[in-house]
Amino acid sequence: MAASRLIILGVAVAAAGGAGYVAKNMSAAPPAQIVVEQGPSQPAVAVTEVLVVSGDVPMGASVGDQLSWQEWPSAGTNDKFITRETEPNALDELKTAIARVPIYAGEPLRRSKLVGEGQSFMSSILPSGYRAIATQISADTSAGGFILPNDFVDVIMTRRAEAGSATGFITETILQNIKVLAIDQTIQEDEEGKKVKVGETATLELTQQQAEIITVAQQMADRLTLALRSVADAQQPAADEADYLVTGNGKRGTVRLIKSGEVSEVGARK
Repeated sequence: MAASRLIILGVAVAAAGGAGYVAKNMSAAPPAQIVVEQGPSQPAVAVTEVLVVSGDVPMGASVGDQLSWQEWPSAGTNDKFITRETEPNALDELKTAIARVPIYAGEPLRRSKLVGEGQSFMSSILPSGYRAIATQISADTSAGGFILPNDFVDVIMTRRAEAGSATGFITETILQNIKVLAIDQTIQEDEEGKKVKVGETATLELTQQQAEIITVAQQMADRLTLALRSVADAQQPAADEADYLVTGNGKRGTVRLIKSGEVSEVGARK
């Protein structure tokens, strides 16, 4: 058989095989499609635009430009929030508002944390039924200047007393666990409490009775001293106070007499 015939025969066989392969693939059934069943579509979460603070606002500072509208889930809001739907102009109206307590970045703004229109700052931060009384202090009567706003102190009165021919001193704690509202005009401690400034006046948060006690004590005392209390004692109720200063019931104290280098204590006369 001639070589040319063999070549032609081989090409024919190869072509026939290729044609058969193509025909087989064309006749094969297409692959089955995978169908994924989807459940019902989830409803979109309802949102409400709420007025939030974009930066920290210290107590007594103006809110300023640190306000913005932010979308919140409607289910997570309450009637204390300021919403765009109910108060569309609040963003501009509250720029000059004063914070009566510290407000932190990302916190929804509430009117209860702002000084009311026409109110002074100090009167707005006083709890109902309390008074603010200013008391003169100095470095040696205020824990060396380490008493800061929002600390709690005891008020100690020292006054002269005479027993016979000798002169001594009566020292007693007339008020306990009293909150300091301000030192001079400062109503919060400096950044991280690192800066200490000795003020000249401490403003104390007092009940009506306590305000009367300290007013009398300021008139009769040679010195009033503020003793700093531990933060752990802040919630402890006050013990006995010097109610006798305003009720006239009288109270016996102790007079410390220093005579000729000798110290003695005797009961004070009513």
